[in-house]
Amino acid sequence: MPDIQTAFATETFGNRYLEPASRSAELYARARAVMPGGNTRTTVFAAPYPAYMASAQGATVTDVDGQSRLDFVNNYTALIHGHAHPRIVEAVAKQLVVGTAISFPTESEVRLAELLVDRVHSIERVRFTNSGTEAVMMAIQAARAFTGRPRIAKFEGCYHGTYDYAEISVGPPLDLVGDPEAPRSVAESAGVAPSAVDEVLVLPFNDADAVEHLIARHANELAAVLVDPLPHRSGFLDPADGFLSRLRQITREHDILLISDEIISFRLDYRGAQRRFGYDADLTTLAKIIGGGFPVGAFGGRADVMSVFDPTSSGTRIAHGGTFNANPVTMVAGYEAMAMMTPAEYDRLATLGQRVRVGLADLIEARGVSWQVGGQASLFKLHPHPRPLVNYRSASPTRAEQADIERFYLAMLGQGIVLTPDLAGALSTPMTEREIDSLIHAADRVFDLL
Repeated sequence: MPDIQTAFATETFGNRYLEPASRSAELYARARAVMPGGNTRTTVFAAPYPAYMASAQGATVTDVDGQSRLDFVNNYTALIHGHAHPRIVEAVAKQLVVGTAISFPTESEVRLAELLVDRVHSIERVRFTNSGTEAVMMAIQAARAFTGRPRIAKFEGCYHGTYDYAEISVGPPLDLVGDPEAPRSVAESAGVAPSAVDEVLVLPFNDADAVEHLIARHANELAAVLVDPLPHRSGFLDPADGFLSRLRQITREHDILLISDEIISFRLDYRGAQRRFGYDADLTTLAKIIGGGFPVGAFGGRADVMSVFDPTSSGTRIAHGGTFNANPVTMVAGYEAMAMMTPAEYDRLATLGQRVRVGLADLIEARGVSWQVGGQASLFKLHPHPRPLVNYRSASPTRAEQADIERFYLAMLGQGIVLTPDLAGALSTPMTEREIDSLIHAADRVFDLL
C-alpha cells in the first residue's frame, strides 16, 4: 500500500512502522494471509495498518521497528500498573510453577472475591468470568432469571461488550437514531439477531425525564437497566447531577434491576464508580484492572439475585461454567494489582489525570482551536469540537472531525505518545508528572504541525 503510506508520511513525523520495508509492514502482510484484514481485535486496528509491538515495560512500549513510546492506552485501561509490574510478575511466576488452571477451586479466587466484596458496598456475592463481555452476558441472564422478565434497557452510545443484547445502539449512524427522547434500537453490526434488537429498549443518557417515561411505559417487560456511569465509547461523558441516583430511584420503583457496568469506571474510586456518583446497583460488572494484566471479568451484587447461580439451591438456577474462570494466574495477578491500589494511589492518579486535562485544556485555549478534553480521575479524551458533551449524539464526530482525529492519532504516535485511535487515554501508576508533561508537549507540537 505505498500510496496510502505516502499520503500519511508527511503527517506522522517519525513513525518508522509506516515505511514500506518496516518490520510492522512485513508482519501485517503475513497477518492478512491468515486473519481477516490481518486483524483479530477490531479495537487495535488503525489505518493503514497498526504498529506491531515487541516489548513493554512500565509506561513504555517498544515496537518491532525499535521505536519506544509512552503508553497512555494501557491495553484499553486494563493495565493500571503499566506493563510488567515487578510485584505482579513475581506473583505470577510463583503461580506458574504450581499450576495455571486446575479443575478445582483455589484459595486465590477466594482472596480476590473477598477483596471485591469488601471494596464495593453493593456487592454481596461475586463470580468470575474471563472477559467483561461474559460478565455483562451473565449479569443480564441473572436479571432475567431473577425477575422473570424478558427485556433489558441500555443507553444510546454505550458499549458493553460483544454480545447480541449489548451490541445495540453502541455507535449508531445519526440518521438512524430516531427521536432523542425515545431512541431507536439499532444493531451495532451484522449478525446481531433481529430478536435482540426488539428485546432491548434504548434510553437517552442524561435525560432523566425521558428515561422515567420510557421505563414506566415498558416496566412490566424490563428485567434490568444496564448503565455505564461514565460512558467511555461516547468520550467519558459526565453524568448530570442527580441523574444516576434518579435512575436508581426509577428502577427501584418498578422492581427493575440496575446493572452498573464498571468495567472501565472501576478506576474512578477505591470503592468504584457507585461510590463516586452516589448510588447502589443491584448487579455490578467488572473486568480490566481487577485482572492484573490477564484475561478477567467478574459480576456480583445482591445475595438474593446472585443466588440464581448457587449450585446448592433448590430454587431458580443458572448453570455457569468456564474452563478458565477464576484461573489462579489471573486471580493472583488481580489480587496484587488491586491490593496495590490504595486510596492514596487512586488520589495520586486522579491528580495526574487532572494535570492532563487542565494542561490540554490550557493548550487548546492558548492555540484557539475548537477542541475540548473530557474525562475524570485517571481517564481523559480529546474531542475535536466545542459542543457540550451531554450524550452520544452531541459527542459523535462529524466526518471532518473524524479525519482530524485520525491525523492527530498518527501524529501523536510519531511524537512518541500512544492514545487510542479515538484519542482517549488512561494513566498507570508508573507515570509521574514527567510523562504527563511529555504528553502535553507532544500535543502542542502536533497542533502546530497539523
